[in-house]
This record gives sequence, C-alpha cells and structure tokens, in this order.
Amino acid sequence: MPDEGENEKVLPLWDHIGELSRRIKVWIYAFLAATLFFLVFPADPSFFRNPFQLYPPLITVVLKGIRERLLPSQYTLIGGTVTAPLEIIVVGAAVFGFATSVPVLAYEIYKFVDPAIKPTERESLYPFVAAFSVLFVAGALFAFFVLLPFVFLFSLPFFNAVGFSTFIYADDFFNLIFFVLVASGFAFTIPVIFVLLVKLHVMGTSALRKNRKYVWAATLVATAVASPDGGPLADIALFVPMIILIEGAMWFAKRYEKDDVAGVRSSSGETKCSYCGGQMDPGGVFCGLCGKARI
Repeated sequence: MPDEGENEKVLPLWDHIGELSRRIKVWIYAFLAATLFFLVFPADPSFFRNPFQLYPPLITVVLKGIRERLLPSQYTLIGGTVTAPLEIIVVGAAVFGFATSVPVLAYEIYKFVDPAIKPTERESLYPFVAAFSVLFVAGALFAFFVLLPFVFLFSLPFFNAVGFSTFIYADDFFNLIFFVLVASGFAFTIPVIFVLLVKLHVMGTSALRKNRKYVWAATLVATAVASPDGGPLADIALFVPMIILIEGAMWFAKRYEKDDVAGVRSSSGETKCSYCGGQMDPGGVFCGLCGKARI
C-alpha cells in the first residue's frame, strides 16, 4: 500500500500565490459589498414608500451616533474644506465595511492555511473564525466605550491651559476614531493568531514564557503607538487587557502542545519531554536533559 505521504501533492509556488490571490479577491468582494451597503442603504425607512427622493445613507446615521456618543459638548466640529463631508462619508463606509467583512477575511485566511494542518485539526475552523471576529469586535468596542471617551475628556484641560479654542476639524476627529477602532480591534486578535501559529507548529509557547518580560515590554511599546494621544493612562488602559489576552492565549495554546506530545507518546510508545523533546524513562517524572517535569 502506498504511504499517505505519497498521496500528498506538492504544489508549486505560483499555485500557492494563485490560491492566495483568489481568496483575497473573495474578501475584497465582500468588503466592497459591505461598503456599498453603508453608502447606499437608506437610513430612513420612509424611502421605501417614496423612493424618488433624496435620502441620507446609513453611514450618516452611524457618523452622527459616533459624534454624539464620543464628542463632549465643549468641542465644536468644523468642516475645514468643501469636500470634507463627502470624504468622511466614503472613508466611514469603507471602515465599517471592512469591520463587517472581518469574518470573511478570517475564514479565507484559515482556508488558505488549511491544507497545511492535519485533518483532525480542521474541526477548529469555525472556532477560529468566531474567536477572531469576536475579539476584533471586542477590541473596537473597548476603544469606543473606554479608550476614546477617556482621550477626549483627558485633552480638555490642556485646551484651557494653553488658551486654545476647542474647535477641531471633522476629518481629523473621524480619522482618529476610525484608526483607533481598527487598530484596537486587530490588537485584540493577536492572541488568536498566536494560538493558530502554535497549532500549526510555527512557534511554541516556551520561548514566550522564557522571555515574558520582553513580550510585556514590546506590548507596551505597541500599545503606546496604537493608542491615540491620551498620555500614559491611555496606554495603560489598552496595555492591561492586551496582557490579559496574551497570557490567556499562552495558557490556551499550551493545551495543543500537550495534546501533540501525548499523541507522539501513544503512537510511538516512547516518553518524550514536553519542553525539550528529550527521551525520558517511562516511569520517570523529570527529564534528564532539561530537568523539568514532564507534566
């Protein structure tokens, strides 16, 4: 009988690139469709009773809700340029179209790497897509309800201290909102990507655990870059949940490593250290190579 490996077909590089381009196109179509939905779908249901009228698109209601929820009454928005409202509407529709198409993006990414994983591991497709989508939404909601309101309230005393009027350009305001929502959403998905990389045996948890202080330092720098100008308190407000998610991801990803080691033991009849892979006595507890307990 031919080995299982002989039935596997090795595809050339250009076939992989073609597969990737096809999956990216699927997501682009979903992104464009969602963007057009926000740009075209009417915000007022009365449009369906009288379709021959000018109507505000759905994105205008979303933008008004953002302004009313996040902008303190002490601030005043100004247009700045004639085309600023149109630019904000188009960019806002693109941002929320992107957020809506995130589940499609997660699905296509997973399907692209799906041939590289074992058939028994493919059952985690929907959990990965669901976790990626939920964490992205959670990060955006955290930015919307916690991070951004704090930034605007924190900045008010400085306007008074230097004697500046609290007039801000509308495009600057909404661009800040859009950037922080997307950046915070993706920041919250990092643990899911890490778990996926561990599951695909691209990286392990031991390296991160040994260099935890460097991971924390890098996370602090990354949150300082991603968070808006709100001082160190805003950085810490984003840093704390990120560390909780990363530590939780390391704990969760460790389960896959243990399952892989258990599978090796049961199939080969050998006992291997779950940390360094060295051989151990069947009844032994500590590895003679690295000195750590096998459990």
